[in-house]
Amino acid sequence: MDKHQIALYFFAIAAGCLAGIGFPSSRAGLAALINPLLCLLLYVTFLSIPLTRLVNGWRDFRFMSALLVINFILVPAIVFILTRFVQGDKPVLIGIALVLLAPCIDYVIVFSGLARGASHKLLATTPLLLLAQMALIPLYMIFIVGKSSLTLFTPGPFIEALILLIFIPLLLALATQVFSKRWTAVSSVSKTAGDFMVPAMMGTLFCVSGSQIISLSEHTDRLFQTILIFTVFALVAGICAFAVGRLFRLSIIELRAATFSGVTRNSLVVLPIALALPKDYSMAATVVVTQTLVELVAMIIMIKAIPRMIKSQSSQSQ
Repeated sequence: MDKHQIALYFFAIAAGCLAGIGFPSSRAGLAALINPLLCLLLYVTFLSIPLTRLVNGWRDFRFMSALLVINFILVPAIVFILTRFVQGDKPVLIGIALVLLAPCIDYVIVFSGLARGASHKLLATTPLLLLAQMALIPLYMIFIVGKSSLTLFTPGPFIEALILLIFIPLLLALATQVFSKRWTAVSSVSKTAGDFMVPAMMGTLFCVSGSQIISLSEHTDRLFQTILIFTVFALVAGICAFAVGRLFRLSIIELRAATFSGVTRNSLVVLPIALALPKDYSMAATVVVTQTLVELVAMIIMIKAIPRMIKSQSSQSQ
């Protein structure tokens, strides 16, 4: 499964779309499964990271500084430029700005790990990235969207995501690592957990695509431009993140992780915020989901492309 993971991920997305179209009544159930599957996925990921490496990640001031520059200086500038093309469509503008300004705190760790990046350091920066986006996104939204965006933000979804998608899987993984030294049954779970990485990712992709495909198909005319914007963002943000990483002289695995951080957005966390908007702005939630699907395709490509591109470029520079 590891050898053919890219094909399997594309298959999961395609199968989810077919399920969502063929069985519309399944969408609510698929949506309800997203967070539990994501929680399982992150548990398996955290289980593969020794606690000592996590502690070391907290001490890496250079890596954390690079991520802050990427996500809270360069990315907002990119978002401002890209959103100038949709200023006349307020719901679309809000959806694009909301999702692109929020750096990912959950499955970016998984994708970075699959690309042999420093996923343990991304995990260590999670609290900092979460607090920074809670503080800064409202300010950036005022600048990009206008003062009316102040009513969009509550800390609830961010705190819920931190607890459900970071703290709980992390504590379970740490407990498994501790008790695996004492109990044989727990030790076997720890050793075989990696085998569940690909199936858990496939389940997550299946549920996201299946639960949202209908809402996307209903707004194809308005979403074409957003798909183009999200595609351009992934390309430009990836290049900028790489450049900043080189400027901070990050190692190869850190450079890969920083590139993933620059591209990956916090769509599953900001989606509840978008869904809570007034009915006139319901299109914003559809835009957030569109970004999720575009990003998933980009991540699947990056899993293979980033290790080869960054390694070869770094080798040439040396």
